[in-house]
Amino acid sequence: MLDSAVANRDDLQTESTLSADFPSGRFSVAPMLDWTDRHCRYFHRLLSEHALLYTEMVTTGAIIHGKADYLAYNEEEHPLALQLGGSNPADLAHCAKLAQDRGYDEVNLNVGCPSDRVQNGRFGACLMGEAELVAQCVSAMREVVDIPVTVKTRIGIDEQDSYQFLTDFVGTVSEKGGCDDFTIHARKAWLSGLSPKENREIPPLDYPRVYQLKRDFPHLTMAVNGGVKTLAEIEAHLEHLDGAMVGREAYQNPYMMADLDQRLFGSNKPVKKRREVVEAMYPYIERQMANGSYLNHISRHMLGLFQNMPGARQWRRHISENAHKPGAGIEVLQQAMEKIPAHLDV
Repeated sequence: MLDSAVANRDDLQTESTLSADFPSGRFSVAPMLDWTDRHCRYFHRLLSEHALLYTEMVTTGAIIHGKADYLAYNEEEHPLALQLGGSNPADLAHCAKLAQDRGYDEVNLNVGCPSDRVQNGRFGACLMGEAELVAQCVSAMREVVDIPVTVKTRIGIDEQDSYQFLTDFVGTVSEKGGCDDFTIHARKAWLSGLSPKENREIPPLDYPRVYQLKRDFPHLTMAVNGGVKTLAEIEAHLEHLDGAMVGREAYQNPYMMADLDQRLFGSNKPVKKRREVVEAMYPYIERQMANGSYLNHISRHMLGLFQNMPGARQWRRHISENAHKPGAGIEVLQQAMEKIPAHLDV
């Protein structure tokens, strides 16, 4: 027993030493509205202990005036960043302080979302055209918190898409606002004429521009976002940058995260099987349902776990057809697991 305890302690010390060499922002899952809620983040955390997870964007108005608790999360989600939407420095500072008090590890300002609703609230990508205001917002938040205040932005907006425009923005926000950590979506945003979905797909990706930005601002921490789908692509980006952020691929094909701790963070723990991840969700689901949650609110985030595997379609179909039914519980997932061929070591 003593030898086992010593071995476990040594394993934990080795794991801590290895992961400490790499900041969590080396890999992050993008904030995605209606997707990266607390159930999704708990599920993703089972796949990676070290990835930095983000909340959906939450507006300052919702936090300050809303009746719901928009800052709720599970303790297991750390490291966890709150993404804020807003442009009033005082309101952002108030919300940043609340986030720190609640235990968040980072506050991120959204300067990248191009939707009409966001523009009407004067935040998101349109703020790229107001670098001085963004600097004031970041400065106001940094004055009241000790946790990192970061910015997620684009490489440009509308016709303001020159490299000089981008460097002027980053220079102003970093020098006047004190921001030293940026995530750059390597596409510009069209503020009118394209839907948010089209803005994620139509403007061309320009990774070299982000690489050049890091060379011109070597003292700043920079991660890239947009079109990143594989760990091999992430490793290629890490040759030029400090981190990479993955969006829809991490949601639609979550098992792409399964061995990232080993490949990107030096972990020596075994890679979890898909079946192990599903079974590890059972206690969480039962706790959440006991507190009033519905199975389909949680299971919808798990639909892509067997992506590209035999039985994946049947897995998705069984959950989609049954998880919403009254009284549905973990037996729905257990039955869905039976759709995966038993001989597969997954």
